[in-house]
Amino acid sequence: MADLPTLAGRLAAVPLGGLARWRDGKPMHPRGAVLSAAVERTGAPGDWGVRWLEERARESAVVRLSRGAGLPAPLPDLLGLAVRLPDGDRPVDLLLSTTGGGRWTRFLPVPRVGAAVPYSSIMGYRSAAGTLRLAAVPDGPRSLPSDPGPVAAAAPGAAFRLLVARGVGEWVPFGRLVLGDPGPDLDPDLRFDAVRNPPPGLLADGPMARFRAPAYAAAQEARSTG
Repeated sequence: MADLPTLAGRLAAVPLGGLARWRDGKPMHPRGAVLSAAVERTGAPGDWGVRWLEERARESAVVRLSRGAGLPAPLPDLLGLAVRLPDGDRPVDLLLSTTGGGRWTRFLPVPRVGAAVPYSSIMGYRSAAGTLRLAAVPDGPRSLPSDPGPVAAAAPGAAFRLLVARGVGEWVPFGRLVLGDPGPDLDPDLRFDAVRNPPPGLLADGPMARFRAPAYAAAQEARSTG
C-alpha cells in the first residue's frame, strides 16, 4: 500500500498535470534562465563513504535559475537553482530551492526576492553515511535579481559554495559552483529530474522524493501529450 507522501503526490499530480499542459510541461518554475556553469568538487572532509562527495573534479555544468510560482518580480517567490552535470550515459541533476539556513529551517521552503540566497535540496538522499542533504550558499556579498532576464545578465561570475549535511548536522563544504553566460535561448526546453538522476552513491529517498515522483510523471505526460 502506498504511504501518505506517495498518496499526496498522486493527488497533487492531477492539478499539476493540468497546470503543466497550460505551462508547456512545467507546472512549477515555469519561467527561468539557463546558464553555463562550472562545478569544482574539492572533496568533503571526513569519512562519507560516497566517492562523489569525497573526490576532486572539475566539470562543466548547466544551471537554471527560476521562480517557482512564476510570480512577477519584485514579488517574493520560491526560487529554484537546478544544476545538471554530465556523468557518462546519465546526467546528475540537483534541484535546490530557497530555504532557511538554520538547523531546522533548512527543511522549510522560503520565498525570496533576490537569487543570491541559500538553497537546499529539502529532499533527502539515502547513502552509506545516512540521510544527506545538499545545499548551495552564496560565495561572497554579490546580489542577484531573480527575474529571468535580469538574472541572466547579472549572474555570470557569481559563485555558490556547495555543501552537504547529515540530517540536521553541520553543513560541510564539498565544492563550488560558478555561473557562466546564458545561451542564445534564455530558457530552452531542459527538464531536470532529481529523483531519477541523483549523484553516484546517493539515492533520492524520503517523503519529498515519494511526493515528487508522481508530479514529475504528470509533467512528463503533459509534455508528451501537449
